[in-house]
This record gives sequence, C-alpha cells and structure tokens, in this order.
Amino acid sequence: MNSPSYFEIQAADPERAIGFYTAVFGWSFTKVTDLPIDYWRIQAEDMRGGLLKRPTIAPPPRSGTNAYVGSMPVTNFDGTAIAILKNGGQVALEKFAVPGSCWQGYFLDPEGNTFGLFQVDENPK
Repeated sequence: MNSPSYFEIQAADPERAIGFYTAVFGWSFTKVTDLPIDYWRIQAEDMRGGLLKRPTIAPPPRSGTNAYVGSMPVTNFDGTAIAILKNGGQVALEKFAVPGSCWQGYFLDPEGNTFGLFQVDENPK
C-alpha cells in the first residue's frame, strides 16, 4: 500500500516514443479511445502504465528532472544501453556501481524524459 503502482510517460511525439519503448523494452501499447486526450495503455511484464501526448512544452534540456524517475530492471545493462542509444536515446548519467546492490545508470528517451536502468549485482566492480 502507498507505493507506486502506475506510471505515465509524456511525449510531444507519441509515435516516436512508442517506437522507442517497444524497440528497447518490448512494451506494447494500446490506444484508449473516448478520452479528452491522446492516451495509450502500456503493457509491460510487471508494470502498469500509460503514455500521453505532452499537454505543455517540455522543460529545456539540461534543466533537471521535474517528475518522478522510474528505473527498469534489466538482465544485461550494457546490451540494453546499446539498444537505447541505437533507438535515439542518450546517456544522462553513465553506468555506476551501487555497492552491495546493482549497476545503475540514467538515460533520456527521444522525448527528453529521464529514466533509469539497473542490473542486480551484489558485487558490482
């Protein structure tokens, strides 16, 4: 109870964002009709979420994050990072070791949204 159970991604170009997240994480998207906004449900293995057309302008680049940042667990950090870059993403903070826990890093999607990756590793070196 009282923990996040749903996330949303805002995008100026929803089709570009859908292509990115489908290519990188294999998520699928379903357009929801009869809403006053353009909205897609995200189907992912263990998460529930949505993607919507950004209702206002995005913050300018390098201005910091103005929302929650979610991190996705992956089994191969480096392989996923390559897929992110190949599909138009950028590195926001290089991969680093979290002692006793994981490898962590942060990226920007093609819409400028920040998200993280982590690969569980109790002894990252």
